[in-house]
Amino acid sequence: MNQPLAYVHPGAKIAKNVVIEPFTTINNNVVIGEGTWIGSNVTIMEGARIGKNCNIFPGSVISAVPQDLKYNDEDTTVEIGDNVTIRECVTINRGTADRMKTVIGDNCLIMAYCHVAHDCIVGNNCIFSNNSTLAGHITVGDYVVLAGMTAVHQFVSVGNHAFVTGGSLVRKDVPPYVKAAREPLSYVGINSVGLRRRGFTTEKIREIQDIYRILYQKTYNNSQAADIIEAEMQATPERDEILQFIKNSHRGIMKGYFKSN
Repeated sequence: MNQPLAYVHPGAKIAKNVVIEPFTTINNNVVIGEGTWIGSNVTIMEGARIGKNCNIFPGSVISAVPQDLKYNDEDTTVEIGDNVTIRECVTINRGTADRMKTVIGDNCLIMAYCHVAHDCIVGNNCIFSNNSTLAGHITVGDYVVLAGMTAVHQFVSVGNHAFVTGGSLVRKDVPPYVKAAREPLSYVGINSVGLRRRGFTTEKIREIQDIYRILYQKTYNNSQAADIIEAEMQATPERDEILQFIKNSHRGIMKGYFKSN
């Protein structure tokens, strides 16, 4: 860690085997875990909590104050898990009084020029492709993929194992296990490729497909569809997760895709 061309505040807590490249600035009240590499020209500001074996590439700014006029200098944090890769020029803002923290889970890949705003909670094993942008107060589940240049509206939730195609505008909640595409963003099937890669059986994938056929390919509204799914589909963790997501949605879930004549 002995890098004379970097600035590390004496109050920062840095594990012994962290590598810090030249021209990086690490402020007070920062914690960085073992095995992490910090590239050159990175700025890590107060309140950053970075886990083990992370890689943070040049130009990134971690834990800057929120771009939110309601922020009143609260003592908030950014919490980044283990084995996270943050590519060039990514910005991750710390929380506000709402959640007091912004969280990135373990094993995530956040590609160049992405932005994660204040009070976002991101799960494990997520991939955000280049230029993806999260507004404030967003919740993202595990194994979510946002393809390049995706923009997510504030207060939106994205369920586990969802895949959102590139250039999408995400204005409504995206349920678990689905593929989302087109404009306005719509259900276009389940994320079967991703689910197979993660060990889901063919039978389990068909079960999830049957649930979403009731929700998106019938003429029921969301409440009617949820009642039918609960009554007719066998109780499984996946079924219950989907039902809970629908019931808890504050912004409403995205619609199904219908061709216009």
